[in-house]
Formats: sequence, C-alpha cells, structure tokens
Amino acid sequence: MTSSQIKDRIQNLRKAMKRASVDVLIVPSTDPHLSEYIPDHWKCREYYSGFTGSAGILVVGKERASLWVDSRYWVQAEKELAGTEIEICKLLGAGHRDYGDWIVSYFPAETKVGIDGRLISIKQERELRSKLEMSTISLISVTSPIEETWSDRPPMPDGIVFEHMEKYCALTRKEKIARIQDRLKEEGVEWMFTGSLDEIAWLLNLRGNDIEYTPVFVSYLLVGLQSVRLFISEQKIPYTVQQKLIGEGIEIVPYVSVMQTISELEGNTALLIDPQYTSWEMVSQFPKGVKVVEKISPISLMKAKKAPAELDFIRDVMIDDGAAFCEFQAWFDEVQERGVVISEVTVAEKIEVCRSRREDYISPSFGTIAGFNENAALPHYQASKESFSIIKNNGLLLIDTGGQYLRGTTDMTRVIPVGVPSKEQKRDFTVVLKSVIALSTTHFPRSVPAPVVDSIARKPLWDKGLDFGHGTGHGVGYFLNVHEGPQAISYRGRNKPDNTLEEGMVTSIEPGIYRPGKWGIRIENLSAAIAGEKTDFGDFLQFETLTQCPIDTRCIEVGLLDVAEREWLNSYHAGVREKLLPRIAIKARDWLIERTQPI
Repeated sequence: MTSSQIKDRIQNLRKAMKRASVDVLIVPSTDPHLSEYIPDHWKCREYYSGFTGSAGILVVGKERASLWVDSRYWVQAEKELAGTEIEICKLLGAGHRDYGDWIVSYFPAETKVGIDGRLISIKQERELRSKLEMSTISLISVTSPIEETWSDRPPMPDGIVFEHMEKYCALTRKEKIARIQDRLKEEGVEWMFTGSLDEIAWLLNLRGNDIEYTPVFVSYLLVGLQSVRLFISEQKIPYTVQQKLIGEGIEIVPYVSVMQTISELEGNTALLIDPQYTSWEMVSQFPKGVKVVEKISPISLMKAKKAPAELDFIRDVMIDDGAAFCEFQAWFDEVQERGVVISEVTVAEKIEVCRSRREDYISPSFGTIAGFNENAALPHYQASKESFSIIKNNGLLLIDTGGQYLRGTTDMTRVIPVGVPSKEQKRDFTVVLKSVIALSTTHFPRSVPAPVVDSIARKPLWDKGLDFGHGTGHGVGYFLNVHEGPQAISYRGRNKPDNTLEEGMVTSIEPGIYRPGKWGIRIENLSAAIAGEKTDFGDFLQFETLTQCPIDTRCIEVGLLDVAEREWLNSYHAGVREKLLPRIAIKARDWLIERTQPI
C-alpha cells in the first residue's frame, strides 16, 4: 500500500463517518471473537492505516488521525506510516496516556465517538465510556463507515474443522464438558457463553484453519447444565464429525443466529461470561432479566494448566523442533563458511523445510522473525520478498520461530553470530542470557502473581541500566494459540487474581536488549511450571525448561557468567545433546556436539 492509497481510504472513511453522524471513529485490531490473530476479513485497522503489525488502534477524526502502538512496533509504525499523515502515538502501558485520553484532549464536548461494538469487549467499553463521558463525549456502536468503504473486503474464512487426534487428547470432549458443567454448578449459573476461539477448539477437541498459523475455527459456544450449542457455519464441519458431535449431545447451530439465540434466553436464568473476551455488542443482546455473572472463563484456566499427558507430548515435540532448528543452524554455518550470501527470507524458508520433515508437523505457529543487525532491533520485524536484508559481513542474526504440531505448539528465539560479533554485542548477549537463567532457576510460591517474578528476569539488565519494552513471558497453547492467557509475566501488566502461575502452565521466558539501528538480542525458551519443594513456608513451584536447542556460546563473554550460571548452561547443553542426537540428521551431529561443548 502506498501513502496516497492510505490517504484516500482515510478520506473515504471520513465521508462515511459524516453520513453516520460520527465525529471520531476507533478502529481496533481485533475481530468479534476479540482474537489477537484474526482472519483477513477483520483486518480493518491494517486496511485503513497500512500498518501491518498485529496490535494497534487507529483513531480517525475529521481532521487528524492517530495510530496507537506499543514499543514493539514504534520503529515499524514510523516506517509504514511515513507520508500518510497518521500520527504515531506511543502506548507506554497501564497507567499512562492512551487513545481515550487523546480523544478527550483533542476533541470538544459533545463529540460523538463511534466503534464497531463487536470489536471491543464489554470491559473495554465500560472503561472507555467512563473516560469519555467525564468530558461529555458520547460513545456509540456503528458499523456502516467501514462496511460502506471497504469494497474489496476479503470474505469470511471457510476452513474445514477436524478432530484433534484422540491419542493426543488427555481428556475426551465429554469429560471436559462435564468438568465445565460442574464449575457452572459451583458458580450457581445455568449457562456459560464464550466466543474465544481457542477455548472452543480446546474444549471440543477440534481444530481448524480459519486463521493463519493458529488451528482454530470461527464459532461461538453456549454451554448449559444440560446441553451445549456450537454456533458455526455447518458446511465447515465434515458429516462424520457432525454426527459425533450430535451423538454426544452437542447441538450445531448456524453461526449467524448467535445474536438471536442469546436474545431469547429465559429472563430468569444466570449466564457466566468473561468480560475481557465478550463483546459489547453481544452483551447488549442479553435479555434484561438475565443475571450476568462476570468472571474469567473456567475453560481458560483449565486449558492453561496442561495435563501431565499433554506435558509429556510437549516435551517430546520440543525435541523434534529443536532437532529441526539444529539442522537449519548446521546448514547456515556451512553456507556461511562457503561464502554463500543468503537473505532473511531464505532463513525462514529453510527453517520451514527442516520442520516439515518432522512427525505430526502442521505449520508455523507464527511468521518467523529473522532479523539481521538493525532489523533485529524491531521485536516483531517481518522480512518479506519485497523488503529484506542480505546477511553478510559481521553481525548478529536473531531468529524467533515456532511450529504447530499435533503434539504441541513451539516458540523459541535464538541469536546466531555472523562473522565475528563485537565485544559490545557479546556483552549484551551475555546479560540477556543471565536474565534467562535468573528466571529459569527461580522457585516461587504456588499461585504467585505472574507479574511479580518479572523483576527477577530483569534484574541483570536493570543492574546495567538496561531494559526492554515487551513482557518477559506469555502462555503457550497445546496445538493452539502461540500466545495464550491468562498468565503473563510482565511488570507492566495488572496483578489480577487470574494472572497467577499454576502447576502445568507453559510459559515463555524471553528477555531482550534492542539497540535501534544497531542490533537486537532476545533469547527465548518455553518452560513449564512444575511442583517444587514443600516447606514450612508454603508449597513452591519451579520452572522446567522445555525448549531443546543450543544457546550459541560464540556470542557469550564467559567472564560475565558466575559459576552457577556456567553450570546451568553446561547442564542444559548436556541435556540438549543427549536428547537431540538420536533424532538429528547425521550431517548435523558433529555441529550439535561442537555447539554443546561445556564452557
């Protein structure tokens, strides 16, 4: 997209806003299911702004427009929005100025603000409305400006649903549904409603391909004490799967009838919703007599705490994934020695080839980030065939990559030296490694708020006056979303009752250092919270590192590591070598042995 195209789209949007009597339009980055990753049909913010990052909020007024993005995207947004006249506004986290404050600051009283009510949670709507109404600015739900001006909009996805193989499911559909129904009884409610696609896929042991990299399908789910209704386009479900679902008491209802069904619930019933993942528009359909109970979805908590059988499959798939990446690294080092010049795009393509040979491999879990030198300073950088860098001379190549397997979802980041890394680069790399080790070796009380442990990872960086803008860790699904809640390790997050670390949760540990225009370093392992010691002071958990892949010792300034840190790294590498050697290609075995030698 060119800047002139974006200007035209914004102008057309403004004309449609005028027809709808809207002064300001908010365009989020989500869909009616409030997903992080969304189908092309719902990429409204990208269409009107030209910004391709996965997160951001566009605000369009009569004369000015702004795009609100967090630190992961500041540099990317500046590049992609150049010449569009859209102002880039930096989100700094909870407690700081946001787009609601911006609207209040720049627009007068009686301004009418519009947003598609399907694309904002009821929780967000209340917070935004409260802020706007203090300045007598109104908030309305409106869809016509976008519907009128996006003429070539992609259709809704129509991918086919399939069953997650029974041998990889720790519980059957019936068992999972029964557990949720028990929870509903405990809460004293008759129904639970969810539009969270990963929750629905997990509960029903089904998967789909409606969203790139994420094996989910567009649907809603209504779970009652005696029945279950799945709202989905019927043609998406094969006949044999339909018969199984119907035989298990799951009613298949047309996707488009969800609003009507919700509006017809009995007036004296109690309905549980998660206010963070239920849209304002959906809640507006609830009959007045329905008692709405707002709590975190019990499916979310069950899904996040992996069963022992699921953890075993995840441990196994990490070996395959690590072996595939090592085969890539052996190839990369070999072509570097031969002086073959390759690009960042080639890196992503080769990793995909190596993964595709592995058992039960389905797809990447996100678009591989392969950033060389200054590109690595952009945490969510994406090379493309139109824009990429050649990998040559000296520097660092950051690779953040993951895969979807029937046995689990992977996500890891490694930094590879190209030529000879500088002393400054090695120091930065070593400090990041110290941060990884600090959190990986931490023991913590069961149910401790996840944000509390963030400072443990950041201390080695803070001691050097360094920091990074993103969170230290996010949850990871089981052949599902690579970003999964409710846990998130970030001191910028809120200490919510549900944001705790529980046994069985799989979480990334990924500190980094980013020097704009120079280089970026991030080391990421996935870890599981497992049982630790029980003492007079409580029941403790600890992290088990799941990712099995060498951390490149050529980037380390060994003198900065203490004895315990060196022992951790040597022990980790010994385990990686033992696990990977039986599964790695013969031509890569010597490389693996060399890269896992003790320091």
